[in-house]
Amino acid sequence: MADRSHSKFRAFMKSTLSIAAAVLASFVLVWPAAAEKADRQKSMNFEAESLRYDDAKQLSILSGNVVLTKGTIVMRAARIEMREDPDGYQHGLILGSPEAPAFFRQKREGVDEYYEGESVRIEYNGRTDTVRFLDKAVLRRLRGAVLADEMTGAVIEYNNLTEALSVDGTSAKPAASGAGRIRGMFTPKTETPTGAQPPAAAASSAAPTLRATTTLGSPSK
Repeated sequence: MADRSHSKFRAFMKSTLSIAAAVLASFVLVWPAAAEKADRQKSMNFEAESLRYDDAKQLSILSGNVVLTKGTIVMRAARIEMREDPDGYQHGLILGSPEAPAFFRQKREGVDEYYEGESVRIEYNGRTDTVRFLDKAVLRRLRGAVLADEMTGAVIEYNNLTEALSVDGTSAKPAASGAGRIRGMFTPKTETPTGAQPPAAAASSAAPTLRATTTLGSPSK
């Protein structure tokens, strides 16, 4: 009788643990998807002076004052190479120049904040939702239209899913005098009473505002 009771108890615990594991797995799977679904499912729109498309390689090459949008993502460059992998994820190589750097901008999930950056070369990975800015890289975070944080370096990488950021002051090229160091600014996020104007907005009339443009480089010079 005791063995039968133990057997029922073990079966009950096994069933309970299986249900708990299934619930836990659902949270693990759903949580990261919420951060990427907003832009990944959007259609891609573009303007350019020329387009070359290779169906076999699933590769599109856009040249000449390229402006490409996908949901909240905005890319601007002299040339953009966009490839789609077998699982439907898109990968972009965004090429500019030191005089007219490539530009990338994306909204953060669930808040009125944006990350935008410039560099000579930008690599976008839609599968991992990461962006790498290479060569004369600048990355800014804006709260609405107000500049909050800014940093510069040789290589900057941002992961939109984990919101992890890395900045490297060195590159593969020989460092010039004064190179090899990163620079940045972080602004504390302060609580503002209802109806009051944020201190950053009131104190700084020089803070950049976001404007629509089809030219290369920063939208606010």
